[in-house]
Order: sequence, then structure tokens, then C-alpha cells
Amino acid sequence: MKCTIHGGRQFVIGSVDKRIFGSFLEQFGRAVYGGVYEPGHASSDDEGMRGDVIDLVRELDVPVVRFPGGNYVSNFNWEDSIGPKEERPTRLDLAWRATDPNQFGLDEFMRWTKKVGCEAMMVVNLGTRGLAEAREMVEYCNHPAGSTLSDLRRDHGADEPYGIKMWGLGNEMDGPWQVGHKTADEYGRLACEVAKALKLFDPNLELIACGSSNSEMDTFPQWEETVLDHTYDVVDYLSLHMYFRNDEDDLPTFLASSKRMDGFIDTVINVCDYVKAKKRSKKTMYLCFDEWNVWFHSNEQDKTLEPWTVGPHLLEDVYTFEDALVVGCLLNSLLRHCDRVKIACLAQLVNTIAPIMTEDGGPAWRQTIYWPFYYASMYGRGEVLDIRLEVGTYQNPTYGEVEWVDALFVHHQREQELVLFAVNRHPDKEVSLALELADFDAEVIEHVVLEHNDPKATNTRERPDEVAPQKRSSAGLTLAPLSWNMVRFTVKG
Repeated sequence: MKCTIHGGRQFVIGSVDKRIFGSFLEQFGRAVYGGVYEPGHASSDDEGMRGDVIDLVRELDVPVVRFPGGNYVSNFNWEDSIGPKEERPTRLDLAWRATDPNQFGLDEFMRWTKKVGCEAMMVVNLGTRGLAEAREMVEYCNHPAGSTLSDLRRDHGADEPYGIKMWGLGNEMDGPWQVGHKTADEYGRLACEVAKALKLFDPNLELIACGSSNSEMDTFPQWEETVLDHTYDVVDYLSLHMYFRNDEDDLPTFLASSKRMDGFIDTVINVCDYVKAKKRSKKTMYLCFDEWNVWFHSNEQDKTLEPWTVGPHLLEDVYTFEDALVVGCLLNSLLRHCDRVKIACLAQLVNTIAPIMTEDGGPAWRQTIYWPFYYASMYGRGEVLDIRLEVGTYQNPTYGEVEWVDALFVHHQREQELVLFAVNRHPDKEVSLALELADFDAEVIEHVVLEHNDPKATNTRERPDEVAPQKRSSAGLTLAPLSWNMVRFTVKG
């Protein structure tokens, strides 16, 4: 089978904001306790932070991490998580029916971000709390000195302000499952007033309003319109959340599910632009896709967990090779929308639906989905070209006509490189690539492939490299059946 890719340097979708390769760390399951934080572990430092996890996060070069939630944040008192650890209260987390001893809190998270080299996206509780608590949290984090809360931070060992620029205004407030769930008008009105107060503190803060929890919500997309009617002038981003599943074991449909992400993004863009037109505004609303991933493997086992424990083994999806293919397609979808999607967070980072898995007291390893995310983060920061494919298709009852190949080109002008990210969805046929790039003279310098003869293959403690990238010969450009590929080209012209 042949795939011809048409493009050129003059056809550009937009430049990639590096924050599109962000991730997410929520206080639930073993994301924190047993994930990033495990006092007494052989690799842990004097603060209890696992060094092996820090190394893997650094390797991913995640530019931003969202914290502390997620559903958790809607029942979170930020003051519980600061100060001497022995004085912090133990609280019940209603969202995940777990117990939080508050041993890894706001200050620990900020020190952790410095160790891994990322920015923080902090989320405020607009479920059980509101404007006053959000304002106080921002003052504690960001004011230099001279106020009660900024001096309290200094007393806790942080002389310099944290300088957190990105603030999420609540989480999934459209969801009936959310503690403090609100209607669109209730949330929009509150988010507007919180945003106004935070902008008075610092007009350069980047504020993110809650969009719909997914595109299947009964209130979608009316939620977006109503919330933006209230907040358009005072927020900078609207959030999107979406998870993907193959619980019917239908691989052709699963591999096409990035089309669902495409449709979700396109609809939200249309609503944003409608509100812009209605308000006669010159401002463009950008998007923050701050929760996305494959999530379904752990659903049944999670039903048997004992409630009110610390660090339960919750949402610990063991990812397959086919999940990695889908994640590769989802990354392509985000990059294709880089003109509007400026921030995104793979949910999550460690243990709970995550690319990194750990064993309590044992090793850490890379899950299958780690690899497409790693290469996209390393080589996906440039200009995304607006390409066209000539390739065969298959008919799918859910998504209609689906191309056998999902492909995307990123141009790095300074390095004079083109990088191709491509997934061959065909189960049996190789794809031979032909490039029709009008003003590029391209030569292959590296071809990395992720492939396996078993779509259900996983990486485990015993076999951490069962699904791992391999180098391919640059002679003859082909995509193996059911494979994710990154091809780097040097270009002239």
C-alpha cells in the first residue's frame, strides 16, 4: 500500500506551544503516595521524593504539570497541605473515597517541580470553596513578602514567591459526580468573579475556565457557550477533557478514536468563535486540553478496592501496544490543532492511568504509551505543516471513512529538519511513503518505530522493554503494519 504526503513550507497550521506536552498529577491512587513520593525508597531523597521517577519525568521533558486535581480539588483545603507535616490534618477525599494525610502538599509539589524542571498549573477549588480561598491561595504562592500569607510561605521555607502563572478555575464543574457541581450559569458567574479578583492581583496570570468534561455530556456544547458568556473577557483558556477506551475489543474503531478528539476540539473552537462574534471581541479564546488519555483497563478491579485507605492501587491501567498506537494518533490530533490548543496535560503522570509505573519499594518503568509521548515531546516542538494524504481508507460504523495512515509533519527551521509522526493502522500491510514536498529536499536521517506482533503486549516489572522503540534502516521509507513511527529528515531549500 502506498501513501503520498503533499505539503510545503508555505502551508503551516501554526507553531507548537511546548506546554502541549504537559501532564497531570492528582492526589489520588498511587500518583503521589507510592508514585512521586515514597519516603524510605532506595532512590528517594531527604524529602521522600523518588529519584527514579524524577529521572523518568525529566526524560520526558514535561514542561508543565497540573496539580492537585482533578476531582480531588473540589474537596481540597489548600491550607491543610502547608506547614509542618506533623501538624497537618488527615482528611477524607470524597472524590476517590480515600484518605489523604497531607504529607505531600502545595509546598512539596512546588519543590518537586524544580527538581523535574517543569512549571506548575495550579487548580483552585470552586466546588466546596470560592473566591476568598482562591485569592488567598494565589497570595500565598505568588506575593513576594509583606502580607500575612506571603510571610507564612516564607516561614515555611520558601523565601522567593513561586510565581505560578497558570491557574485552573475548578475542575469538571459540569459533572454531577463533582463535589460542588454547578450549573453553567452558577459556575460561569463564580469563575468570572474569581478571574476578576486574580487579575487584579496580577493581570499577567493565565486563567483556565472549565469546559465540558467530555463531548457526551448532555449539556455539551451549551455549557461552553454559557460559561464563555460570563468569562470571555477575563479568562485566557477554556479546558477540554476526554478519555478513550477499547472495552469492546474493537481495534479498527479504537485506532480511529482520534477522530473523536478532532471533532470535540473543532466543536469547541466553533463555540468560542461564536461567542467572540456575539461579543464583537477581538480576543481569540485558546484551548487547554488538560485531561486526555486511554482509560478503561482498571475499571473492574477498582470496584473491589477498600475505601478510605492511603494510596490505593486505583486506576492503574496496564497499557498495551495498541494503546500506544492510539496515544500516537491523539498526539497528532493535538498537534494538528496547535493554532488553538496551546496547553495539554496527559492524564496522568505516575501509576494512575500514566506512562510511568512504579512498584512500592521496587523499581519504576516505562509503560507502552511512554514512547510516543517521549518522542513527540522531544521532536514535536516546531511548526506543524498543513499536509494532505493520498492513502487508502476503511469504513468504520462509528467514524465513517478512516485513513489507514495518520500522519503529521513538524518543521524545525533552525535545525533544518522535518519530523514525521505516523501511525499505520493497517493490521497486515506495509505502507510505502512517497513525499511530495514542493520546496523541501528531504533526506532521512533517523527512523524510529514502535511495533509488536501482539497488540495486547505490555511492559511489566519483569519485562519493562517488551514494547520499546527500535531504529530502522533509512533505506526505503516504509511503515510496518500496526506501527507508530517517527522519521527525521534533514532538509534543504
